[in-house]
Amino acid sequence: MSTFDRYAPFIQDFIYRNNWESLRAVQAAAADAIFNTEENVLLSASTASGKTEAAFFPILTLFYEDMPRSVGAIYIGPLKALINDQFTRLNELCEEAHIPVWHWHGDVAQSHKNRMMKNPSGILQITPESLEAMLLRKHNAIPKLFGDLRFIVIDEVHSLMRGDRGGQTLCLIERLSRLAGVNPRRIGLSATIGDPQETGRFLAAGTGRGTVIPHIETAGQSWRLSMEHFYVSDIQAAEDGTQPVKALHELDEPTDKAPKYADKGIGYIFEHTRGKKCLVFVNSREECEAVTTTLRSYCEEKHEPDRFLIHHGNLSASYRETAESAMKDDDVYMTTVTTATLELGIDIGRLERAFQIDAPFTVSSFLQRMGRTGRRGLPPEMWFVIREDAPEPRAMLPSTVPWKLLQGIALIQVYLEERWVEPPKLDRLPFSLLYHQTMSTLASSGELTPAQLAQRVLTLKYFHRISQDDYRVLLRHLLQTEHIQRTEQGGLIVGLAGERVINSYKFYAVFQENEEYTVRCDSQELGTVVMPPPVGEKVAIAGHVWVVDEIDHKRHLVYVTPVKGKVPAYFGECPGDINTKILLRMREVLREDRSYPYLMKNAVCRLEQARNTAGNSGVDRESLICLGGKMWCLFPWLGTYAFFALERFLKLRCGERLGLRGMDSCRPYFIQFTMKAGREEFFRVIAEEAAKPIDPIELVYPNEVPLFEKYDEYLPAELVRKGFAYGILGTEEMLSWCKSAK
Repeated sequence: MSTFDRYAPFIQDFIYRNNWESLRAVQAAAADAIFNTEENVLLSASTASGKTEAAFFPILTLFYEDMPRSVGAIYIGPLKALINDQFTRLNELCEEAHIPVWHWHGDVAQSHKNRMMKNPSGILQITPESLEAMLLRKHNAIPKLFGDLRFIVIDEVHSLMRGDRGGQTLCLIERLSRLAGVNPRRIGLSATIGDPQETGRFLAAGTGRGTVIPHIETAGQSWRLSMEHFYVSDIQAAEDGTQPVKALHELDEPTDKAPKYADKGIGYIFEHTRGKKCLVFVNSREECEAVTTTLRSYCEEKHEPDRFLIHHGNLSASYRETAESAMKDDDVYMTTVTTATLELGIDIGRLERAFQIDAPFTVSSFLQRMGRTGRRGLPPEMWFVIREDAPEPRAMLPSTVPWKLLQGIALIQVYLEERWVEPPKLDRLPFSLLYHQTMSTLASSGELTPAQLAQRVLTLKYFHRISQDDYRVLLRHLLQTEHIQRTEQGGLIVGLAGERVINSYKFYAVFQENEEYTVRCDSQELGTVVMPPPVGEKVAIAGHVWVVDEIDHKRHLVYVTPVKGKVPAYFGECPGDINTKILLRMREVLREDRSYPYLMKNAVCRLEQARNTAGNSGVDRESLICLGGKMWCLFPWLGTYAFFALERFLKLRCGERLGLRGMDSCRPYFIQFTMKAGREEFFRVIAEEAAKPIDPIELVYPNEVPLFEKYDEYLPAELVRKGFAYGILGTEEMLSWCKSAK
């Protein structure tokens, strides 16, 4: 029987209505794995390849043949926008078969959720945070809601592989399965998996099943890719000082004279989004606000209607949904400036072009962002816009290197040359998540003995590296700090301090959040900010500028009115995690004598300048460069976590022997310092120290408690230090570098 014939009649009708002439390779492979095995399934295929339909066509066929007596499938999505998008798509598919589709997150009306609670059936689409809230607040209803749960589909599974949120998702699935007495099959979906086998093991943890990973042949795809470089407000790399730079691109009609803009990189984006539907990706919410404000100011200056939207996690639901709706409308030609919130999964229709300001931190992110384009028969198209301040005439060597330009080239090249994507990071010691799951389990279950609590939490597969001794240390500390307390019968319940943590809506998320204030203009909610400015000062949010009229610190509310102008936004820190593979390829970019076809005029000239500087200074060959006198700069070309370890190793193990002073790092690119020793002695000393036995805990500074994850502040200091030393620092990679560096 063919795959198409095996599908339920209503799915066959859906395929006919959409004029599909044939099934895609991923759909045939998924059907074979889901219909013909009882294993978990990992589907890895390019963006816009139809992975969601590939998973749900066979699942819904099985439901059509034998309807579940409860919610039959849970779809876990990492973003509200993705769930909203998939809700619409699945509803259309399921309507004819009368299979309900429910969505559940913070922006969904309570009435919709109540209907699902009364009639648990069909498919539930939910974020990890909302699933946490459901397990905590509706604990007793779980058997009724999910007693016949057969599948859990995890979309964009790669996004859950590098931190506590992925661990939380696995813990939630295990806890729910135990409560409901089910063992559903897990279906993972992703376009960018670095290590499929490792991801398959992660997906299967605790199920007693293996994971089928179909090999899916995909046709080659052409990219339309460009990268241009701009000094923010200076003569460009390709200018001779008299001719204006031409903001040209091979895909556009040339112009005789480029318009003048205060920020030429943003002006380039302004010109090349006119009359088109585009996304502009940035790496932080602050930059999202600043870029949107600048683009809108250019509209005003040129007497053009505002054609720019904004989308990031601190905006109110109405602002985000307005942008999502406009981008899906094929008749609307607007551009949305966004962070990673529009990076994953959502189908934006006939999106013509994506821009990326500076380089993203990962290959995975680059592929996901470019994958928003290239649908409906169009090739994927991304324009990188690399911006930097022009180096001062007497700037020190490290600041003359165009790091973001090198990083952007390296991200592209490692994928083009090797199809390399970041592997999952699954070797952490997740003590912060352990606190969170302990408190959630205790709050939902009521009184438990210490042994019962340990049995429920420590047996969750994600905590396999955590010992019973460490768990006893945690529980004793939580008793001392009143996060938990003993009953007269010797059991454990949530304590007063723990109640304050659990009763906050922010408890459901395990990713770091800052203390936020809701910003309102009259009755309209604009979004949230961190550390609001004083009354009378300006604040940037939703792509506009507002003056602060009143701050209610008790209720965390800021009241504003709109004004004109510009002002920086602030939402909290936005660190990036860059793999060593990318740093090493950046060095190769400096070393090799080759051009890259996607580089535009300014970028070609800026790279040529950088290569000349590197060749003359030795940066492309030497790790340690003397900047003059006793001032040195180290270029280790190590990823973020190994770089962390190297900073500490130099200070704590080598500092006195080398006479190191004034260490100043630009992570993960270089470290500047003064040093009494010379080059040969430096490498001899670090090699000798690296050859000695070293426990990673020795690289934590005396009395340091490095709060890295959201709930670290509630942990005993010894566990925070241990989790950082053994789960964050890249000590082995760093030591290997020290032994071979020269």
